Amino acid sequence: MNTLIKKDFEIAQPIGVVWKSLANPEEIVGCVPGASITEKIDDKNYKGQVVTKFGPIKAAYAGDIEIIELDEANHKMVLKGRGLDSKGKGSADMIMNGVLKEEGGKTQVNFSMDITIVGKLAQFGSRLINDVSDQLLNQFVKNFSAQLEAQGPAPAPAASPAASPETTKVAENAENTVNAIKTEAKNTVTTASKSAATTASKTAATTVKKETVADDNSFDGTSLIGTVIKSIFGSILDFFRGKK
Repeated sequence: MNTLIKKDFEIAQPIGVVWKSLANPEEIVGCVPGASITEKIDDKNYKGQVVTKFGPIKAAYAGDIEIIELDEANHKMVLKGRGLDSKGKGSADMIMNGVLKEEGGKTQVNFSMDITIVGKLAQFGSRLINDVSDQLLNQFVKNFSAQLEAQGPAPAPAASPAASPETTKVAENAENTVNAIKTEAKNTVTTASKSAATTASKTAATTVKKETVADDNSFDGTSLIGTVIKSIFGSILDFFRGKK
């Protein structure tokens, strides 16, 4: 008995992701109900088994799978399979053609399977075989979609944790304190400078002559205060940044 089975379905994944899985028999076999790969001969040849029911008949097929063509550029594949009934009462041969197309970020998959069945199963006719095969394919699509969804996209880099409101508030208070210190220091220096100028003026008025004037090696209070303030401010901010 010979029958042609066609199946079209859509997977909500990019074509590259779908192709990568469909082109790997070892990955995809788990989505086929009752199927398993028992041995890998090479990259194109595998041995496997399928156990299924056709009405009251339970059939177990041990067989070979051969990858005839994998055209990644055009997303086309051709597979050949041959299975022998474990009880020696029949066999099944299959040629499968698959084509993938991407539309709107989703992948359209078109399969056609030319199946030839010999033996006891052939007595049920192509209609029953098609119905059972359609149910099996529907289950495969469901399993395959769930498998790709479970894999999911690559995780996005984790965002840096935001500072807590308490840490932010403490940092703001520290900055306000440092600004207040800077303002107070500036006022102190200004007052000291005015006082020193007044004293110098009075001293100059009582001095008639000076043969030489010494270089001004006085302590630069303004510069030092600025340096100290910057150091304190930087240390406080570094401390709270480290807490974030």
